[in-house]
Amino acid sequence: MASEARRTAADKTLDVLEALARHRSIAEISEVTSLPKPTVHRILQTLVQRGFARYLGRGSYTGGPRILTLVGSHQREVDLPNQVLPTLEELREETDWTVHFALLTGDEAVYAAKLEADRPYRLASRVGMSLALHSTSVGKSVLAALPEESVLALLKRTGMPARTERTHTDPARLLEELAAVRRRGYAEDHEENEAGVIAVGAPVFDHSGTAVGGMSAATLGSFSDEGALAGCGQAVAAAARRFSLTLGAPAHRSGLTPGQPDGPS
Repeated sequence: MASEARRTAADKTLDVLEALARHRSIAEISEVTSLPKPTVHRILQTLVQRGFARYLGRGSYTGGPRILTLVGSHQREVDLPNQVLPTLEELREETDWTVHFALLTGDEAVYAAKLEADRPYRLASRVGMSLALHSTSVGKSVLAALPEESVLALLKRTGMPARTERTHTDPARLLEELAAVRRRGYAEDHEENEAGVIAVGAPVFDHSGTAVGGMSAATLGSFSDEGALAGCGQAVAAAARRFSLTLGAPAHRSGLTPGQPDGPS
């Protein structure tokens, strides 16, 4: 629950909706959310009007049908980490690198699945970790699927903070790299997000041809060479394309190609 110092109207509404999963009366919800009863009643009335709650009578409420509708609408996206595991397992076996699946969330990506390589080390990445788009292989692969104006608008919002001494912090230089990413079909991270770690990444597209995230393979730089980087990059691009096709992506929008950002995004 959000702290009182920054508890917005949206926070209060979500707190009531979450409490409604286990409590029924205004008094109970007021107690667990620390909200005044009139506020809880007002929020519940709005939830009832919008279909997210139902009034059962005698001051009792329960969840409404709109909750199930939203679950159904988002089930595919929510279940993507499980759907992608077989593809990630194949990719890990092929590359012998640690592999990830990340979902695009606003102006960043978030690791949704990770399979460690059978190596004598473990990478610091973890499920739930947020990723900057300009400094990671997954992020750059997603940016390469966007029109240039969209990339520049995003960079204006987020900035390009340096994660390591190798991070690109100049938009013009990044745009040049994104053109190379499209030609290769995958993005490279040469210790730009984490010192000592290199990675390759490729975007994943949904049924509409929109990049919704990406796959990556990563290892310690001391465990690899340029030949291995290129081979793993091609493997990641192929795996991402296969998974995109299972999501219904059009064949011409299931991977990076030169000029792709000029198409629908």
